[in-house]
Amino acid sequence: MKKQVQQKGRTVTLLFTMLLFLVFVLSALFTVLIGGKFYENINQRIQENYSGQVVLNYVANKVRQGERAGCVMVKSIEDTQVLELAQEINGRKYVTWIYYRDGAVRELFTNEGSGLGLKDGLEIMECQGLTFTQEDSVLKIQVYGAASGSLLLNLRSGGGRDGE
Repeated sequence: MKKQVQQKGRTVTLLFTMLLFLVFVLSALFTVLIGGKFYENINQRIQENYSGQVVLNYVANKVRQGERAGCVMVKSIEDTQVLELAQEINGRKYVTWIYYRDGAVRELFTNEGSGLGLKDGLEIMECQGLTFTQEDSVLKIQVYGAASGSLLLNLRSGGGRDGE
């Protein structure tokens, strides 16, 4: 009789230990799953912010590189808003167009009169929209979508010529 009670006590202890172990394993599993979801959300936000900032910084650096009096202008070409950066190299006039088309920021560097159009530009980075606004010597760059943001640049050269 005593042996049977001891056997039953060991079984209950073993069952309790296994149940406790199962609860521990399930808790650890749910902790890992929840942590993975948090990591995924944080990583997605970081990627969105990164792409928006990269577009703004890219355009700002291009403007700073090519800023000369009358050489930075916002134009409308083929019904698309374009930031034009003009420069002269070895007596020939070249333009750099930065614009948004087909879900991406694009750039085209060409000499004037080459016949190249916006369809010929190289894709720089995907985003959901990009606009430029120029008032006197202030250029506003706006990125739209999940990675939205804006940047104001004060053009030291005074910006582009009016009426173009």
